[in-house]
Amino acid sequence: MTVYFIGAGPGDPELLTLKGARLIGHCPVCLYAGSLVPEEVVAGAPEGARVMDTAPMTLEETHAEIVAAHGRGEDVARVHSGDPSLYGAIAEQIRRLKADAIPYEIVPGVPAYTAAAAALGQELTIPELAQSIVLTRMSMKSTAMPAGETLENFAATGTTLAIHLGIRALRDIERRLTPFYGADCPVAVVYRASWPDQMVIRGTLADIHGRVREAKLTRTALILVGPALGREQGFPDSALYDAARPHVLRPRVKTD
Repeated sequence: MTVYFIGAGPGDPELLTLKGARLIGHCPVCLYAGSLVPEEVVAGAPEGARVMDTAPMTLEETHAEIVAAHGRGEDVARVHSGDPSLYGAIAEQIRRLKADAIPYEIVPGVPAYTAAAAALGQELTIPELAQSIVLTRMSMKSTAMPAGETLENFAATGTTLAIHLGIRALRDIERRLTPFYGADCPVAVVYRASWPDQMVIRGTLADIHGRVREAKLTRTALILVGPALGREQGFPDSALYDAARPHVLRPRVKTD
């Protein structure tokens, strides 16, 4: 018996990996986070499978279901949104599985920030402008952030920020980031990336709060901040395909 932590992707059922879909179709027990994972993702569970939405359940209740499945020798598909390694709350689940000697495996999924970039139709790493992405979140009502992981510390690098759980803290985000990026720094808010009701709102640190408020968005959105979001021209081509920079798979082109 194995517990499979499966990344369901950002919402679009077609962004579920082939391996994830195969395992969901194999496991007689399927526990999924229904608040962020659409039912279509777990629709492939085998006939007669025990399929449960864990959104209203506690950690202890979810673990009890896994322990019971372990006793029956039944594999479990534990389906999380996005990629389980990012804000998946699997660390505490794994701790309990290890304590009870229950085997597990992690199956990666498409994270929300990549779906947001796809919705924006652009690359997040622009040559000589932005080559790093910081994935972070706001505390709000969730677990407190570690002391050194502040927006100010991340903003000091000038790189692209992908901020989770911050849609209700846009005023605070604006106040804390403007001294580093400037009021005219591009911002994009992507609501429910890849879902049918996906919405993209672009603006700057100076006006994004008003734009989001006008759209009445209060949850399930990712905030992207950084100069790369507004740059379509004025940067060099990547060296990856530069004819003047040969590598082992592309020898230097001889010229007369």
